[in-house]
Amino acid sequence: MLKPRLTFSQIINMNVGFFGIQYSFGLQQSAVNPIYDFLGANPDDIPFLNLAGPMTGLLVQPIIGALSDKTWSPRFGRRKPFFLIGALMCSLALFVYPFSSSLWMAAGLLWILDVGNNTAMEPYRAFIADKLDASQQPTGFQAQSFFTGLGQTLSNLSLYIFPLIFIGKTGALPTWVYASFFLGAVCSIGSIWWSTKTTPEIPPTDEELAEMKASPLNVFSPFTDIFTAIRDMPNVMWQLALVYLFQWYALFCYWQNSSKSIALTVFHATPKDNPDLYSEAVSWTGLVNGWYNIVMFLVAFSLVYFAKKYSPKLVHAFCLLLAGLGFIAFSMIENKYLLFPAITGFGIGWASMMGIPYLMVVSSIPKERYGVYMGIINMMIVIPMLIQTLTFGYILRTFLNNDPSKAVTFAGVLLLIAAGATLLMKSGKITDDQEVVMSGGGH
Repeated sequence: MLKPRLTFSQIINMNVGFFGIQYSFGLQQSAVNPIYDFLGANPDDIPFLNLAGPMTGLLVQPIIGALSDKTWSPRFGRRKPFFLIGALMCSLALFVYPFSSSLWMAAGLLWILDVGNNTAMEPYRAFIADKLDASQQPTGFQAQSFFTGLGQTLSNLSLYIFPLIFIGKTGALPTWVYASFFLGAVCSIGSIWWSTKTTPEIPPTDEELAEMKASPLNVFSPFTDIFTAIRDMPNVMWQLALVYLFQWYALFCYWQNSSKSIALTVFHATPKDNPDLYSEAVSWTGLVNGWYNIVMFLVAFSLVYFAKKYSPKLVHAFCLLLAGLGFIAFSMIENKYLLFPAITGFGIGWASMMGIPYLMVVSSIPKERYGVYMGIINMMIVIPMLIQTLTFGYILRTFLNNDPSKAVTFAGVLLLIAAGATLLMKSGKITDDQEVVMSGGGH
């Protein structure tokens, strides 16, 4: 079936919802761990307290992806019901989160927030593949990178700007936390509503509808579909899994330790010894992380050009190299302004991570199984995160002396390894019609 070509503005409209999802994710990256610190968490408790992200991603995304493959309603669509349910869960969790009165209340609400994010995320990836033909898929996936950068930039900037406006504490937390999370609640549901309102879904073909009727949904069908999809998974996806093992373990190390690393090397403060100065460090971290997201949405669309000219594999490897070197430099810097050029490398790498890997695999995936395979790609993301939450506390205590700066250096080394693993992938160039030639796996 030929898919109608969309204008650039239509592609932007269909991806606006990613802005809200990623605003929420940006708060998780930069605000949740400092909230844990404010509530009295020890440094080696932080990985375990972040268990919600990888566990919900591992369980929710592939199941939701498989369910959305076999869902169709002429009124509500195929993927849209999952966007809306996920956005409502996110908005409610974000609204309640600042009222956390204890460490375990905050950790519990993070589980609800992550379930909502994961319910919306992978059907959104499949939505792009559903709507766009091969020639427009690179623009669609990089539009998601653009809105990822925009959403996370604004969430991180709120951590810098709101403390200047909302001064003092409300309950156990600074007042600015309430403002940041309330804005996130509005962005989450508002942006998803816009995309669902402006972008109709393409109805399934008669053959797809017949297949849905032949194998209707039941309690076991998502698990059967996931198992079958993993069994039949193209080789290029197994190769991507190795890259992701190092890449996403590294990112979790950075997000958990960036505030404390800046506080230690630049502000010479810890959450316990000088909470006021540590709060300044958290605000500055928001500005630094906002900058890497600005870099991300500035370069996102240019990566499509380079992926076409060279190959997605070479572009992603180069971007990971820049990110790894940026992390290594980041952990050694004592001047707060020099953090910005260091984190620029990660901004370029982050732009690639959000879009380019999907170009490496999308043409090797059967279109009727986009949802389940996008969920499996997310399993490749969250399994390294799960491993990190269970192992990095020990590594941090035993080998890195509970030093958050060494944790960021460790993350940089892992990204360099991921760059090397990317070069081993058997993925070719994008042809003139944007079809990705996958020499490592069948179509």
